[in-house]
Amino acid sequence: MFSLLNKKGKARRGSLTTEHGVIETPFFMPIATKGAVKTLSALDMEELNAQILLSNTYHLMLRPSMNSMERLGGLHKFMGWNKPILTDSGGYQVFSLSKINNITEDGVTFNSHIDGAKINLTPEISMQMQSVIGSDIIMQFDDVAAGKSSFDRFQDAMERSLRWAQRCKDSYNKNQKLFGIVQGGVHESLRQKSAEGLVDIGFDGYAIGGLSVGEPKEDCYKMTNFTCGFLPENKPRYFMGGGTPEDIVYYVSVGVDMFDCVIPTRNARHGSLFVWKEDPETINWDNWPTNFYENVKIKNEKYTYDESPIDKYCTCKTCTTTTRSYVRHLFATNEILGLRLATIHNLHFYLTLMKSLRNYISK
Repeated sequence: MFSLLNKKGKARRGSLTTEHGVIETPFFMPIATKGAVKTLSALDMEELNAQILLSNTYHLMLRPSMNSMERLGGLHKFMGWNKPILTDSGGYQVFSLSKINNITEDGVTFNSHIDGAKINLTPEISMQMQSVIGSDIIMQFDDVAAGKSSFDRFQDAMERSLRWAQRCKDSYNKNQKLFGIVQGGVHESLRQKSAEGLVDIGFDGYAIGGLSVGEPKEDCYKMTNFTCGFLPENKPRYFMGGGTPEDIVYYVSVGVDMFDCVIPTRNARHGSLFVWKEDPETINWDNWPTNFYENVKIKNEKYTYDESPIDKYCTCKTCTTTTRSYVRHLFATNEILGLRLATIHNLHFYLTLMKSLRNYISK
């Protein structure tokens, strides 16, 4: 499933084999929460050379529903995407929708944010829904504590997540690749216990969860580096939900292989675009720099007559066919095309970043 091809320090270059193709690591997964990357189609993602997309079990369980998804033949067929898909288990909604859910040992009961209907999500139901979706990589159902929780809450969530991990392992579709999720907040003792417990159960890969949920960034970095030391060399490692380009560079440098984040698409919709300071093909990553890009706020009036591309080093369709002045005009006039062009560019930036890092580690 996972082949480690090269290392540079702790940074890893590898390949991950799934039912729908081989993915080169390290890689970034654009977010298709409800079966679509916002403003873009599956064909757009193909043209951007995205290797894999991420969708969410909870949201797809609400709409179109488990029965409908099964009738439609799974998510690949439904959205016209023939490459790999990873699905979050719905565990993140334990954190993000904490005001409308109730956690017990059996699972989590939600009141739907759509119509208030009561929904029960357990480890077994999460595995069943992810099987119906047809994901290539599925995540265990876990209990995610907020970043500012007490030690007791972190410990309770971590231990419950371990028990749920075993239940997921006992009930998942063996044709899929199941990842365990390390929890424990910013506490090394809890992270170590969680990682060792998951390794004892045995998974196809391991995720670092429960970070980027309100804790200081330096703690997030520290916990990621620490946790990687307890994860197997021969299995992929996934940092869930982070982050900025410099965050990803750091996480790659300490041994993480997989990433997802809403930042490129969300920032795009707000007119914040990532721009290279130099050609990404020539960046020297030896010291894992953090100042290799800048943010262009395209709504700014100073771009009204700027006929240069968004990014002179970028080869995406936005940069090769439009100008800063035009994209600014689209935002100023609330044209949906502006959101689409900005999203294409930001995702191209992230995917190019991963390609540049892969090439560096391969040398």
